[in-house]
Amino acid sequence: MILSVSRRTDIPALYSDWFFNRLEEGYVLVRNPMSIHQVSRIRLSPDVIDCIVFWSKNPHPMLSRLAELEGYNYYFQFTVNAYGSDIEKNIQPLEARINTFKQLVQAIGPERVIWRYDPIILTEKYTTEYHLEHFEQIAASLHGLTKQCNISFIDVYPKLQRNLENKGIHEMTEEEIFYIASIMAQISGTHGIRLKTCAEKIDLSQLGIEHAHCIDENLISQLVGKPLKSAKDKNQREECGCVSSIDIGQYNTCTNGCSYCYANFNPTLTERNHAEHDPQSSMLIGKIQDGDKITDREMKSLIISNEQISFLDKM
Repeated sequence: MILSVSRRTDIPALYSDWFFNRLEEGYVLVRNPMSIHQVSRIRLSPDVIDCIVFWSKNPHPMLSRLAELEGYNYYFQFTVNAYGSDIEKNIQPLEARINTFKQLVQAIGPERVIWRYDPIILTEKYTTEYHLEHFEQIAASLHGLTKQCNISFIDVYPKLQRNLENKGIHEMTEEEIFYIASIMAQISGTHGIRLKTCAEKIDLSQLGIEHAHCIDENLISQLVGKPLKSAKDKNQREECGCVSSIDIGQYNTCTNGCSYCYANFNPTLTERNHAEHDPQSSMLIGKIQDGDKITDREMKSLIISNEQISFLDKM
């Protein structure tokens, strides 16, 4: 299986001690977000975890502990945007994030650190010119440190309306998207970085921009050295190219304070959940309660064995 750590919250930045404790104990408990008393016990043994995909805006807390990931295949989706505290409230300064990016790449290599510049938001402050100027600055800083950048464009979901009030945000037109993407593709190409779009309907292939697979079967196959038997993640949007994974995060637990975040849309609940976190607990927030039903999640490797490969070659 592939482990997602995590689309729902920034575990590397905020909960890395808890995560390493879970690896040491060999399992994690995860509440079903649609039915909170349904709890899955997920094995974290390397024999069933083919790859871990980390999502973060600040994986610095993990840098000194990467050796504890020995035996696991993994890579990082590292978001480095150029917004101020009005949009990304509690994010480190850009210079510090770029320095962390460099340290991470020095430790694990550029093929395992993917730069994310998303979502792209247009306002009176964050204009097209603003994005292109700062995108070029970041791309220059990351020259030689990554091979891919995934971009996306803001989708204003109803549950985000409150957080985005008074920001002056508008959804981009196709013309705006084509223009900004075309210049970004030129900039990233100059720095040896492939530009791709994340979960976007729009076809930008004429600009040389492919759709991204953030949980990427091909990359994971390269890391493990064998092909995988995987399928599209049916729990994600139709436009999402990711293959199936298990996410161990929880919604409304990330205190990064990003106004655009679909996974953390209730600041009051987020602060309350964060305060209930115990690094020693088997689950991210709180503990097992009366009425909880724990079920062992079926876990198996997706790697196609040598015997299966030989059989397929003979067919």
